[in-house]
Amino acid sequence: MNNEEFQTSRQRLGKTQKQLSELLGTSLKAIQSFEQGWRKVPVHIERQMLFLLAFHKGKAKRVQPCWDVQDCPPERRRGCPAWGFNAGHLCWFINGTICEGRPRVSWSSKINICRRCKVFRNNVGISGSRKIAG
Repeated sequence: MNNEEFQTSRQRLGKTQKQLSELLGTSLKAIQSFEQGWRKVPVHIERQMLFLLAFHKGKAKRVQPCWDVQDCPPERRRGCPAWGFNAGHLCWFINGTICEGRPRVSWSSKINICRRCKVFRNNVGISGSRKIAG
């Protein structure tokens, strides 16, 4: 997540920088640094932001599960953690999901695929195929 996406996400959540710092359990200075691009947004903060965006205004409840969107065969579904936790709307949040035919265990590998996925775009509202370093 780059600094512009971070700032836009905070604004979509309707939070001030101070409110967001309290919500994310980090300092106000850190939030300001993320938005200015002085500091890279850490993975754990990015994941929390995306999670909050997904549940903002109940959006996550209306999202079709990933296995239906991707038309996954039953054998792939059974091996996927998203299926096992009945969290097809949170597949982008769970490492180890079977995306594009194989498990994705690293966040950077996973989020790059997720950004192109309809489930992620509909759920979180951030799109694009921008590569994430890491």
